Amino acid sequence: MTAVEVARLGPGALLALGGEIRSVYAAAFGGPPWHEPAHTADDYLLRLARDARRPGFTAATAYGEDGRLIGFATAWTTPRPFPADRCYAHVSGGLGQPRTRAWLCGAREVDELAVHPDHAGRGAGAALVEEISAGVPDDRCWLLTTAAAGGPLDFYRRLGWHPVTLPEPDSGGLVVLLGPRHPGAGTAGHNGAAG
Repeated sequence: MTAVEVARLGPGALLALGGEIRSVYAAAFGGPPWHEPAHTADDYLLRLARDARRPGFTAATAYGEDGRLIGFATAWTTPRPFPADRCYAHVSGGLGQPRTRAWLCGAREVDELAVHPDHAGRGAGAALVEEISAGVPDDRCWLLTTAAAGGPLDFYRRLGWHPVTLPEPDSGGLVVLLGPRHPGAGTAGHNGAAG
């Protein structure tokens, strides 16, 4: 396993790494299973600049032995009331309003995890997830991934994250996962997903 150096960053420090962030994003999501076109890396930098202003925004970066950025993760505090834009409607539809409010509002929401494919499988992703979800009050941490891609869902499950929804037919395979120590992780999710 290659040595990985992981550090927590604030918004300004992360945004200062724009070119490196773009490069890692393009490499991580340009190939399988995502196959995103090259321009989405530019779009991501625009979204990241907006996301960096969210309450509770934090980020973590991972550097390889050669000192190059090999991965990053971002997170923020999920607001109250629960949002309705982006994929949030699928989240609240899958969990129901009471669980959405109790489990997700005010919790740390892990939004993005990207690791350069040349460094995949060497511990950078796990180290980033651990760093970005550490120190959360009441261990309330959650994320959204897709079952359609296979690998990401399996990766989070190996790290102890608990799926609490099953993909709805019109959700594109989206699955809500609660962090390993989230108080709701031991309960059954909507549609019978095991927690």
